[in-house]
Amino acid sequence: MIEVDAVIIGGGIVGASAALFLGKAGRRVALLERDFCGSHSSGVNYGGVRRQGRPLSQLPLSQRAHEIWSQLPQLIGIDGEYQRSGHLKLARSLNDLRALQEYADSSQGFGLDLQVLDRNALRARFPWVGEVAVGASFCPDDGHANPRLVSPAFARAARLQGAQVHEQCAVTAVDHDGQRFRVRTQTGLELRASWLLNCAGAWAGSLAAQFGEPVPMHSGHPAMLVTEPLPLVMDASTGVEGGGIYARQVARGNCVLGGGQGFALDDARARPGQSAVLDILRQAVALYPFLEGAQAIRTWSGTEGYLPDRQPVIGHSRTQPGLLHAFGFAGAGFQIGPAVGQALTEIICSGASTASLDAFSITRFHSISVA
Repeated sequence: MIEVDAVIIGGGIVGASAALFLGKAGRRVALLERDFCGSHSSGVNYGGVRRQGRPLSQLPLSQRAHEIWSQLPQLIGIDGEYQRSGHLKLARSLNDLRALQEYADSSQGFGLDLQVLDRNALRARFPWVGEVAVGASFCPDDGHANPRLVSPAFARAARLQGAQVHEQCAVTAVDHDGQRFRVRTQTGLELRASWLLNCAGAWAGSLAAQFGEPVPMHSGHPAMLVTEPLPLVMDASTGVEGGGIYARQVARGNCVLGGGQGFALDDARARPGQSAVLDILRQAVALYPFLEGAQAIRTWSGTEGYLPDRQPVIGHSRTQPGLLHAFGFAGAGFQIGPAVGQALTEIICSGASTASLDAFSITRFHSISVA
């Protein structure tokens, strides 16, 4: 029997950052990951580190995460290829451009410093953008990083702070004996803790349901690809108002692109699918003409959890004291994840998060019947 203060289920960036901050606060922590830390959505996502475009309710946490990202080397020991290149959100119609202006107006006061560009300003500043774009919104301090480096590094840093990190350690049973949680794993571990953190990503719904809190979450499988190295052209991470495609270029010259949905191979693996890849390439050539003729050298997908309002669940369980949830980030958890881990740590150490989590309460699904 291993006695700790908190057991964290899920070794993605949210769970690993919670383990890191709890370890720094002197708490005894066990982080359990059924595969390898950062191997699922936290490690296979696009790598966008953006605040622009998030619901206003997420911006306080996102802004806090922005400060954490600025301290990345001191926190996890590597820079993770993080760069504040700026995030450019493109509009393909005047209606989309108006929507970007409305968002810029409503998000004032959150520190985004958004700059709305008309067609002429966009062409002058970013000449590599295709004629299909009629304008854009630019957030100069947003950027991108390498999730394959960053997410596992949070778990390694947590271990250096004293957290027990158990990989290839699937959880087989969880219950509460009236005093503490008891967690058993496939590898034979048995742990007891006063706190249980449900950070299991797309698989977190089953644990929530076990404690009487079912949620209408479904899995999605984003389609991703990377090109051969190309001359450096794209000096900002990009997205599109209304969705469809996102793209960035790394220092080696490769362009990382994503959009659409793939399909599941089984409970743990997914592929992007030919139609999704072809649609990414079609949109890419229109939005970024310099990509015409570029070779895609690798495609991949992963599994992410989506709730109907595309907002995560973060905070206390309504049915079980000591149970904290953090899941359902709808493909947008990479940037905000470290701030969520910090907020969970504040709940455990201080009784409440200094950032409001009311919008993310699991209680918003109480009236929904889940089959």
